[in-house]
Amino acid sequence: MESRTGIYGEYGDFLPLVERDLRKTIEQYSREEQRTGGSKIIEHLSSRVKSEESMRDKCIRKGLPATPESSLRMIHDAVGVRIICGFIEDIYANVRHIRSIPGWTVVEEKDYITNVKPNGYRSYHMIIRMREPFPDPEGNLPGIYYAEIQLRTIAMDSWASLEHQMKYKKNITNPGMITAELKRCADELAGCDLSMQTIRSLIRVNDDGRGEKR
Repeated sequence: MESRTGIYGEYGDFLPLVERDLRKTIEQYSREEQRTGGSKIIEHLSSRVKSEESMRDKCIRKGLPATPESSLRMIHDAVGVRIICGFIEDIYANVRHIRSIPGWTVVEEKDYITNVKPNGYRSYHMIIRMREPFPDPEGNLPGIYYAEIQLRTIAMDSWASLEHQMKYKKNITNPGMITAELKRCADELAGCDLSMQTIRSLIRVNDDGRGEKR
């Protein structure tokens, strides 16, 4: 039975604080990387706490009871962050930073950039476990909370947004044609991302004629 205080129970009050800490940590290492390396590895950062309605629907789809234990232990994306990068190599730079953060443990990784989904979807997904100064459904203090991190280039994110619209739009005519066009577009964008990466690498090598990075 769902808690009378909602699917997250009393722990719902802590989720925005977990989201805040997650963003703060990522923004801190991003600023330090720019200070020491001279270039941004994050173009844009967005985050959210999954709505109770969306979490309830997900529990139902998975055959789980609508409880804090299900939503915060069995499912790991109550808190989510999306990191948008300018270049593919920046995605992997972020991944390395995330893996090294004290108090964070990466419990799952899916590289859909190297292993592209059949429909053309490309992104890097991580599930992390964090210790936070709030109680959790198991009575721990500090508590253990999970978050999903998605990392994409600008091109990947634009494509994913369009594909999401198509997936949830009702009564679309010619879905097969649209799916094929999306796949073709995904392949073209992948080639563009690789070309942009190559161009940036060439610019860096030729900076001042000395191969210095800026």
